[in-house]
Amino acid sequence: MRFVVTGEWTRNRLLMTIVWLFLLYTALFWVSNGALYFHSMGLTPSSVVSHYLGDEAKFTQPKTYRGMLEVSHFHLFSMGVLLLTLTHLVLFVPIEPSLKAGLIAAAFLSAVADELAGWLVRFAHPGFAWLKIASFLALQLSLAALMLLVLRAIWSGAPSAYAEGDPRRTAPETPRAEEPR
Repeated sequence: MRFVVTGEWTRNRLLMTIVWLFLLYTALFWVSNGALYFHSMGLTPSSVVSHYLGDEAKFTQPKTYRGMLEVSHFHLFSMGVLLLTLTHLVLFVPIEPSLKAGLIAAAFLSAVADELAGWLVRFAHPGFAWLKIASFLALQLSLAALMLLVLRAIWSGAPSAYAEGDPRRTAPETPRAEEPR
């Protein structure tokens, strides 16, 4: 953590390798997330409704409470860890704090809305299919933006923006210990 806070992350090759690999892993997750979504449904409300409520013409059953609970249980934890890690890295990217805050909020809110929307389609009203589509797109866009910001910061060797929330400053130097006389 010290390397990221002090801005040394751009000079530590091992840390840079870890961040690059994390971004690669996250990009693969991003692609597979989209592939899973489009394998099950599309960007039309009818496809979302069909996925959650079943479709007699396709001989598919409605999603069960237990099945949805198991998927939500895993998704809420894993997405929370991913977002915590990715947004934590974005804290150190030198951009305007309001932009950071907006992207971080968008990522977390769209992830929660994406998970909640399926439940609402299944157990409240099919009209929530629009929320499912919008939240999926918002999640994918916010994840892409966060990944690209971190990628840009490590690619350009940008200093850490951790100091007092000002993107133009780097972290203050840590005081040196007095040398013995």
